[in-house]
Amino acid sequence: MLKAQAEAAATGPGGGMLEAQTYQDSLQALDRLEKRVFYLQQARQLGIQQLPQIRIVQSGDETLIENLQATSALTVPAWKQKMVILLGLTRQKSALELQKAVTDATNDMIRQASEMMKDQAISIEQQSQRGIVDIETLAKANKDLIDTISGVLRVQEEGRRKRAQAEQQMEQMTIDLKKAMTQA
Repeated sequence: MLKAQAEAAATGPGGGMLEAQTYQDSLQALDRLEKRVFYLQQARQLGIQQLPQIRIVQSGDETLIENLQATSALTVPAWKQKMVILLGLTRQKSALELQKAVTDATNDMIRQASEMMKDQAISIEQQSQRGIVDIETLAKANKDLIDTISGVLRVQEEGRRKRAQAEQQMEQMTIDLKKAMTQA
């Protein structure tokens, strides 16, 4: 409807400049609205992607907790069983052999526990230090964002330049039309 008004006014007195500008303003407003809708669709897609990511992290936490609980629930009874066996053996051996067996078993358990704790603590810390997003991913996203901003600014500048050229041409057309009308 605005386009038709602009075209109709262009043939009338005054050249329809105001109507043409109104039409262009509405086109630009429509373009900005379409961009905003697109941005919202992108934000929605990011939100949709985050839910499974959060669930994966939560699942990993639950698995780790379950494993730790199972280890503690099974290890303590196993230790108790080993202690009963060791006590039975101490009755059969001299006090020196008992002391040596208990000391050796304790040292082994402490070594095993400390090695397991060290390995697991380091593995857990390595994973937790990694973060949820690799720095390379963030760097790529940042570079893409900068490239996007640069591209948008370049396109906007080109649009401004083209609009300025079009405005100059229209101004010249208006001048030419007025000159033609005064000569007639």
